[in-house]
Amino acid sequence: MSGRSFSPLRYGSATVTSCDIDGKLTLVASDTTKTKSSMRTLPLVPFVKTRLLALKEEQAENRRLCGRSYIREYQEYVCINEIGDLIKPHYVTESFRKLLRANELREIRFHDLRHSCASLMLANGVPMKQIQDWLGHSDFSTTANIYAHLDYNSKISSADAMLNGLGLAVQ
Repeated sequence: MSGRSFSPLRYGSATVTSCDIDGKLTLVASDTTKTKSSMRTLPLVPFVKTRLLALKEEQAENRRLCGRSYIREYQEYVCINEIGDLIKPHYVTESFRKLLRANELREIRFHDLRHSCASLMLANGVPMKQIQDWLGHSDFSTTANIYAHLDYNSKISSADAMLNGLGLAVQ
């Protein structure tokens, strides 16, 4: 990835989950993540940085347009709607499902994109330890057990190294 510049910006971490309390769907916001490994710093790639800055401008404009009607409780959050309210946790999952259907693609869970990401990284030579860090697995064996079967390129490299070491390499 030489020649690329990524912003090492760090933002606070917050999670929002929904739960049923006395028959009513309630959103619960927390300043902590599920596990210590969930709190990690990843590179802010340029197009994501650009989109986040544009979103920040949109939110400022929405605050201006809505005036006192704007919900200011969540203005430090990224995932808020036009009036400043939290976007419900299942919105992305539901929207993703609709996007797949609209484009006649096979239905997968939104969470399955983590597997796609890891598979692409592995296929492009990213070491398993870096994939572990990217996915936030606290234990290397979790990543290795899930993705080891996909590490075909490293098997080829190992076989080539063995053949080279035995003087049997094909020239």
